[in-house]
Amino acid sequence: MTDRNILKLLKLEEAAMFALALLMFEQQCTISWWWFLGCLLLPDLSMLGYLTNARTGAYVYNFFHHKGVALLVYFAGTFFAYEPLVFTGIILFAHSSMDRVFGYGLKLVTGFQDTHLGRIGKHK
Repeated sequence: MTDRNILKLLKLEEAAMFALALLMFEQQCTISWWWFLGCLLLPDLSMLGYLTNARTGAYVYNFFHHKGVALLVYFAGTFFAYEPLVFTGIILFAHSSMDRVFGYGLKLVTGFQDTHLGRIGKHK
């Protein structure tokens, strides 16, 4: 399998995880879909960490885009039966999956364009 085919396969897997997040939201949250749509891009506020430097930016960005963190928040919400925490976990999970479908991976400390999925932007 070529690198290109593997990347396509990974993107397909991420699209399935995004669909799972939609199902989780539908099944477990009583709030309006408008909240889901309105909050879906909020994890990108973590890019503000890049105002400090590339290393801090990568750490802050990766924290809010790590699926393990998303699942931890989600399971804490289900354990404590606290819907806002469940919702936050689903949003973090959905956002991370959506980003990876578009090729935006976890950031390397060398710069915003360098991700675990390869380089992004004009200078690939």
